[in-house]
Amino acid sequence: MRRNFRAQAPGRLWVADITYVRTLSGFAYTAFVVDVFSRKIVGVATRSTMRTDALPMEALEHALTTAGRIHGNQLIHHSDRGSQYVSLKYSTALAESGIRPSVGTVGDSYDNALAETVNGLYKAELIHAQGPWTSVGEVELATLRWVHWWNTKRLHEALDYATPREVEIEYYLTQPVSMG
Repeated sequence: MRRNFRAQAPGRLWVADITYVRTLSGFAYTAFVVDVFSRKIVGVATRSTMRTDALPMEALEHALTTAGRIHGNQLIHHSDRGSQYVSLKYSTALAESGIRPSVGTVGDSYDNALAETVNGLYKAELIHAQGPWTSVGEVELATLRWVHWWNTKRLHEALDYATPREVEIEYYLTQPVSMG
């Protein structure tokens, strides 16, 4: 990606990452998939394990279900080189969905800066602000609420103080209607 985190339309570039949350009963892990165009979180999963099939695959499946218009082989999925994202299972799921994978360089968090930013804001705005957390289930429920708020209410400076939802709506309202 060469640190070019811009997209001309929704469903063209997604970034993904995993973060962790300490709870009184162990760790919770949250995976996000973010559409770069609008900064909308299109996929999320929170689990007690980082296993590929239990965490990032669920976030990817959520993204594929909820993202709406995906521009076929024009969609690029960017992540770090975490074992979950370079696994055969995850790579196969991307290929079967017509999504082109992109991975950052080893040990360079700037290579996935937008995803890292979302993780940091998630921790600042929700996890550290409302903890301590007692269970994975509690984190999961709060995360789903936070994602809804992020997508529909939170103003983003990078979006000229609009919400991800507003940016997507504005984009689709300005597109020509196809009668085909």
